[in-house]
Amino acid sequence: MRTKILLCCFLFGGALAAQNHLTATATQRYFNVVRRNLEASADVMPAEKYSFRLTPGQMTFAEWLNHSTQRNYSDCAALKGEAVPAGEQQAASLKEKAEVSKALKDSFAYCAEALQGTDDRKATSSPQVSNAFLHLVVHNNEIYGNIVGYLRVSGIVPPSTASRESQKGKKK
Repeated sequence: MRTKILLCCFLFGGALAAQNHLTATATQRYFNVVRRNLEASADVMPAEKYSFRLTPGQMTFAEWLNHSTQRNYSDCAALKGEAVPAGEQQAASLKEKAEVSKALKDSFAYCAEALQGTDDRKATSSPQVSNAFLHLVVHNNEIYGNIVGYLRVSGIVPPSTASRESQKGKKK
């Protein structure tokens, strides 16, 4: 009987581990959502507003997106266990909408690939990998929170709000 109980616990525990709850939740609920919001923000902001600053001491809209691009490459290189791609260094000098938006989207595609190869065990395998995994989600949400102000002051409804409003309209 004891052997059967231990075997059931082992099998049940293995099934839970195979689900990768941490990485699946972080990817679906947080990474994919903030990716969609940041990419959509890059698309809806007019090109002439990419040099806009809310106040003189703040980054421009483009600089916020470049910051996201750089951190995406750094964090996801850690998740992949490889050297940081050249796109990380190149992002700092980008200013025009087309190049900033493309670099951002390329960095998110790189991260999506890194997340496909990451499971709960890998995400918690070392402090560096854990920090990169958490930072990827948290930091991009912080960046989105900052650029929402840039969008609103420019008369643009942020993508997350626009998405909720369109969902409400479908329910009516």
